[in-house]
Amino acid sequence: MMDMADTYREIIKENIEYDFLVPRYGRERMDETVELMLETVLSRRPYIRIAGDDFPREIVRSRFLKINSGHLEYVFDCIDKNNTKVNNIKAYLLAALYNAPATMDSYYRAEVNHDLYGC
Repeated sequence: MMDMADTYREIIKENIEYDFLVPRYGRERMDETVELMLETVLSRRPYIRIAGDDFPREIVRSRFLKINSGHLEYVFDCIDKNNTKVNNIKAYLLAALYNAPATMDSYYRAEVNHDLYGC
C-alpha cells in the first residue's frame, strides 16, 4: 500500500499534468515544484506562512490540491520574466503557487491589454 506522501504526490502530478509539462520545463524543475507542493500539503503545522501571512493549513492544502497545469505555466512564466533578485526562492515559489488561482486571470488580461494597446 502506498503511504500518504506517495498518494498525494500522485494526486499533485495528475492535477498538474506532470508528464505534459516535463518536456517544456524539465524534470528537475517539475520535481522541485511537486516536492514543494507535497511538503506544503503534508504540513502538520496549524498555519502555513505565505508571503508573510499565516493561513490555516486546510485552506492552503485545499488550494494547492486545486492547482492545475495552467496555474503552473502561469507561475513559471512569471518567475521566468522576473528580473529582480529573489533571496528566498522557496518562499517566492510558495507564494506564487498559492496566489496563482486568484491572480492568473488578471495577469493574462493585463498582458492582452498591453499587447493590444501598447500600454
